[in-house]
Order: sequence, then structure tokens, then C-alpha cells
Amino acid sequence: MPAPGHDAGGSLAQTLLPALVLLAASIAYLLLARRARRRNPALGWSRWRTRWFLTGTALLGAALLPPVAPFAHHDFRGHIAQHMLIGMYAPVALVLAAPTTLLLRTLPAARGRQLTALLHSPPARVIAHPATALALSAGSLAVLYFTPLYNATTSSPAAHWLLHAHFLLSGCLFAYVIAGPDPAPARPGERARLVYLGAAVAVHAVVSQLMYGGFWVDIHAPVDQVQTGAEIMYYGGDIAELLLALALVAAWRPDRRRAPATSYDFAPSSCRSTGRSSRVP
Repeated sequence: MPAPGHDAGGSLAQTLLPALVLLAASIAYLLLARRARRRNPALGWSRWRTRWFLTGTALLGAALLPPVAPFAHHDFRGHIAQHMLIGMYAPVALVLAAPTTLLLRTLPAARGRQLTALLHSPPARVIAHPATALALSAGSLAVLYFTPLYNATTSSPAAHWLLHAHFLLSGCLFAYVIAGPDPAPARPGERARLVYLGAAVAVHAVVSQLMYGGFWVDIHAPVDQVQTGAEIMYYGGDIAELLLALALVAAWRPDRRRAPATSYDFAPSSCRSTGRSSRVP
């Protein structure tokens, strides 16, 4: 199923551009982490956060570069594997890297207050609600695979890259609201987030089972590829969601009192949060 105008092997530009973007993102994170350590040596910056970010970019590189990317262009199994890496595994790693907190620790005080105001704004609260994140990540699977939308993305390079962007952004949003260490003023309690995570598990299971059985799916691919892709989604999704559950449980503090509000102290050398949802280990 190579798309018209889509080189199955991937053009040089299609290979170099993602690699350069991921390299630039990694360098930017490393520079910000070094700045955070220099501005406040006592507080520093967790090397584990840095390792998580580099792991996330490595997973994105594995998905967007050969051999996975060319395989995904002509085989539905490759597409699902790519989807798992971009939309589920890489987001967990990137979110655990706490990039927003890193920005808050390195930005000038005025910029930090602007970013905090944005996080507290009504649109941000709506977008960062678990119900919104669930609809954009797991809920969009039904729209993609049970309508002609997936087939349209195989014939349009622009739609193909927009689909990748949707996978990544919606996956990061869901991981962020469920188990992210970054500030999230609208984030509910841990029990509520476990319920939303359970709903995501159920949606992935239902979609993959319907796909395997051939019910209502609109995918122009051989049956064996669709069935194997459904199996990859079923088991691969379970593993990714288990990792997200472990991240949530690891940060769970049942005996800690909920702070009535979240506030930030923007000193030039650090950003400290007094709110429960903003704790960064």
C-alpha cells in the first residue's frame, strides 16, 4: 500500500528532517537542564528526567526513521507499530521528563508567570481535563479506523504527517493528565485518573477486537495484516498503559493533604510549586 507520491523507502528529506528535529529537541533539553543545574546547584535537575527525554526522542526516531517508517508505508502492521511508538510509548517517556517544569526553572520570572497563567487559563483547563485527553487519544481511534480517514492518510503525505502529529500530541496530553509530574491545575485525584486510564484500556481493547474481527473497519489492507495489526494494538497498548499506571502509582501520595490552591514562586534561580499537582520529584 505505498501511497501515490509516497516513496516507500523514504526520501532523503523525509529521513533527514525528523532526525534533525529530534536532534535539535534533544540538544535544547540538554542545554536547559544544564542551565537549571547551574542556576541552582542545590536543586539541580534530575538526570533521570534527562534520560526519560532522550528515551522519548529515541523512540520517536525509531518510529519515524528506517526501518520502521518505510515498513509502515506499505504494511498495516508497520503502521500500527509506528502508532504505538509515536502515540503511546514515546509520550510516556517525554512526559516523565517534566519539560514544563524545566522551562519554569530556566525561564525569566516574567516569562514563567506568563506560562503559569496560560496553564491556569480556562481553555488550558478544558484541554488538560482527562475526559478531553481520552477523547482525543483513545476516542479518535474509532474515527480513524472505522471511517475512510485512514485510507485518506495513505494517499496524502500531508495527512500522513498530520496523523503522526495527532498521535504524538494526543498521546502526550493523555500521559500528562494521567501521570505527568508537570504542573496541572485541572488534574483530578489519583482514583479518578485511574478510572480514565481504565476507560482508555477498554477503548483500545474494543477497537482492536473489532478490527481483528473485521467489524465496521474501513482499512484497505490484506486481512492478515489487519489482524496482526489488531494484535499489536491489543497487547502493545496494554503494556504502554501498564507503564502509565506504574508512573501514576509511583507518584501517588495517599496520606498527603491536598493543597487548596497551586502557586508558584518565580525566583530567578528556580521555580517552586506549593501545590499538590505540581510536585516534581
